[in-house]
Amino acid sequence: MEDGRKAVRVRLMGGVQGVSFRVWTRTEAERLGLSGWVRNEEDGSVTALIVGAEGAVSTMLDRLWKGPTGASVSSVTSQDVDAGQELNGFRIIG
Repeated sequence: MEDGRKAVRVRLMGGVQGVSFRVWTRTEAERLGLSGWVRNEEDGSVTALIVGAEGAVSTMLDRLWKGPTGASVSSVTSQDVDAGQELNGFRIIG
């Protein structure tokens, strides 16, 4: 992306469902001024699209390793992507 902005798709594995991970992710993303979305997957993982300033995206990736109280994150994988259309805000989907 241009202007120092970055977009990543993230997959989180471990004890990441049933611990308010999506709500926590949205709250943290909003604090950092990020946009995108987060959703639970059928295999028990959580997937997110995170878009924003490179530094804020990097901070969010670090925070995802800890997650909310009760979460047990075993893996965080990220891939740079093209965010496509401009996103407004951060949503919980699916």
